[in-house]
Amino acid sequence: MTTDIRLRFLHPSGAIGPGKVTLLEQIDRTGSISAAARALGMSFRRAWFLVETMNTAFREPVVRTNVGGREGGGTGLTAFGQEVVRRYRLMEEEARRAAAPHLSWLDEALKPETEEEES
Repeated sequence: MTTDIRLRFLHPSGAIGPGKVTLLEQIDRTGSISAAARALGMSFRRAWFLVETMNTAFREPVVRTNVGGREGGGTGLTAFGQEVVRRYRLMEEEARRAAAPHLSWLDEALKPETEEEES
């Protein structure tokens, strides 16, 4: 097993971490909050709440929604939202590289998993 780290950015205006970033990535892939929620096994209500939380926490919205019409509805990340995801993933990778020797040491310091614990 490899030890990993999870980053969470906390600010009085709001927080962003791996769950919200994964939601943003799914919205970007699917073009839909409901499809992204389904892909992540969460309710549409929860996904919508998280999107609203992020849109109000930042100075600019991270997700844009288009109301239905001739071309149909749809949802996507704004350019700012794409930048939030990009910077979060870069920060995550840089933190992982910086922490790698310490994570390795911790891995070696832990007792090995038994077969019962793995099941």
